[in-house]
Amino acid sequence: MHLRCGRFDLCLDRPRIMGVLNLTPDSFHAASRHARVDTAVAHARLLIDEGADLIDIGAESTRPGAEPVAAEEEWRRLAPVLEALRGLPVPLSVDTRRAVTMRRALDAGVDMINDVGGFADPDAVAVVAASPVALCVMHMAGEPATMQHAPRYRDVVDEVARWLGARVRELLAAGVGADRLVLDPGIGFGKHRDHNLALLRDLRGLARRAAPGSRELPMLVGLSRKSLIGDLTGRAIEQRLAGSLAGALAAVARGAAILRVHDVAATRDALTVWSAIAPDHPFVESAPA
Repeated sequence: MHLRCGRFDLCLDRPRIMGVLNLTPDSFHAASRHARVDTAVAHARLLIDEGADLIDIGAESTRPGAEPVAAEEEWRRLAPVLEALRGLPVPLSVDTRRAVTMRRALDAGVDMINDVGGFADPDAVAVVAASPVALCVMHMAGEPATMQHAPRYRDVVDEVARWLGARVRELLAAGVGADRLVLDPGIGFGKHRDHNLALLRDLRGLARRAAPGSRELPMLVGLSRKSLIGDLTGRAIEQRLAGSLAGALAAVARGAAILRVHDVAATRDALTVWSAIAPDHPFVESAPA
């Protein structure tokens, strides 16, 4: 499986690691915040040195309870960092819900747009359709400010799959190639613990049910240091690395193609050890002898 990703053709024959770069003062994991251009650029380069296959850059926090940021402020944070990172040897992704920011990011040469709103805005579809970039289509119930207020589903896997499938069909109808699409179940975005666990346990089924025809789309999973890990372990955000690594390996075992993480080096080590022990797994790269 390959993902057409702007300047890159990203082979998904092994799990890929997406490193998180937050340009916000209020993201839920304080260690991931880089409000200054120089520290943001240095951190992006560190993530690549640690083994990141992609860098995901966000300038608006979408943590539960977060208030929206004005479009001009979002771009003020993004523009100098994208300019400084132009030409890096890995795909650059911009995490945004706004069509105007998507257009500016495309003009700046990014390789992926990661929309937590799943390109539900018709203006967003029009902006990205004719571009060559990859699109991460994520499910979110509601808005960040209110999404964790008593979320309810009759069958969370079925409902999320149907919603993602509808978004995929609209993007395909607009001319987006299936080889540009990645799906994200939106762990923690309008779901409580049991919803998140059900989605993670059935990632492959979710991918099949949301896919167009017989083509299975790659799944991106982001659960790094999230409240799900805290709910399961009782640990504070700063103490959730071990739980995050366990969740990452479990997600890969169930078909996750891309892991969105804060801790790239640790995730790379965990994948290396796991792949050496389970070299026959259909979705790992065997460690070198």
